[in-house]
Amino acid sequence: MSYWGKIIGAVIGMAILKLPGAIIGLIVGHMFDINYARDFSRQGGFARFFSSKETIQQQAVFFHALFSALGHVCKADGQVTPEEIQVASRLMDDMKLHGELRKEAQQAFREGKARDFPLTEMLLTFKQNAHGRRDILQVFLEILIAAACADGRLSTGELKVLQTVASSLGFSSADLQFLITRFEAGERFRRGFHQQRSGQRQQQFHQHYSSKTALEDAYKILGVGDKDDDKSIKRAYKKLMSQHHPDKLAAKGLPEQAMEMANQRTQEIQSAYELVKEKRGF
Repeated sequence: MSYWGKIIGAVIGMAILKLPGAIIGLIVGHMFDINYARDFSRQGGFARFFSSKETIQQQAVFFHALFSALGHVCKADGQVTPEEIQVASRLMDDMKLHGELRKEAQQAFREGKARDFPLTEMLLTFKQNAHGRRDILQVFLEILIAAACADGRLSTGELKVLQTVASSLGFSSADLQFLITRFEAGERFRRGFHQQRSGQRQQQFHQHYSSKTALEDAYKILGVGDKDDDKSIKRAYKKLMSQHHPDKLAAKGLPEQAMEMANQRTQEIQSAYELVKEKRGF
């Protein structure tokens, strides 16, 4: 639950009426915090799609935060293009958002496009509702990066908004750049590795995505280098699999509709590790 209302109310009350004012301000601030949390959990109407009170607070806020942040990213260059709208629609498809739930996602997206949309404040509330769980926050950021890059380019304006998102959620610029690099490597790897393994378009694969490049991307996906020893690579792999394990993420509050994205990441990590293991022979 938010506590800023209580703090601000108490400070203002103390300044005006000393101790009695602080008490009154604390009470008023407490009521503000309660009402703000309730209102936020209903933003976009997501709350009515979840069963328990805790699920309402966490998952409704997750969806509203995700699609409103995406709307803000798409608006970063001044105008939302048809291609960016398609990106948002594909994300809703991937997350199997249909009917009324899809309408609420679209409404959150529209809210995020507003020039005065309180992005930082919204993200801080989302972080608080996620209890600061870094794995959940990272999945959120990874989904946003994937959506922002889905049109094949990441503009300066979009990157700036992603930097604000990352900073608000507790990630450094280096963290963000690493996640972007890993996403780009993952996109190349998934397409090229699939072609290589399935025997499709072998000649095209070798022309545009060599086995050497695939191995380089596999290392990037795992967050390691080719100079690292086998033990370090195994440790990095286990850490990534733990961070993206669907059961653990579900237990920590990741909505079921977002789980497919985590599953895709897990499969990508697994494939990258298998390739590195095969080349190294361990």
